[in-house]
Amino acid sequence: VQLQASGGGLVQAGGSLKLSCVASGRPISGYPIGWFRQQPGKEREIVAAMRRTAHMTYYADSVKGRFTISRDNAQNTVYLQMNSLKVEDTAVYYCAAARSVPGSGTYFMAREDTYDYWGQGTLVTVSS
Repeated sequence: VQLQASGGGLVQAGGSLKLSCVASGRPISGYPIGWFRQQPGKEREIVAAMRRTAHMTYYADSVKGRFTISRDNAQNTVYLQMNSLKVEDTAVYYCAAARSVPGSGTYFMAREDTYDYWGQGTLVTVSS
């Protein structure tokens, strides 16, 4: 599966953005999905993840209550709705898909090495 992320841009603190990740080649419905980000000078980190169905999601503590991950299988697209953005949310955001996620909990959902397919990043800049 190929992934194409978009929707990044410049936004003021407190604002909102919605990132999209369009899948091609295979139906995205068959894949657990994740959004990661890499902030300047830092390693890439998990932001949010979802198993094949929406019955289980994972959010980093730093984004809980502000970000929402979702998927539209009919559009073969996954989304990351980002509200109440903060300057520290500035980062390059990546979408990813996994062939499978071990176990039944959230531990492996949050690990970068669980994911097999990556989109190119989209830059989100939050100004004060």
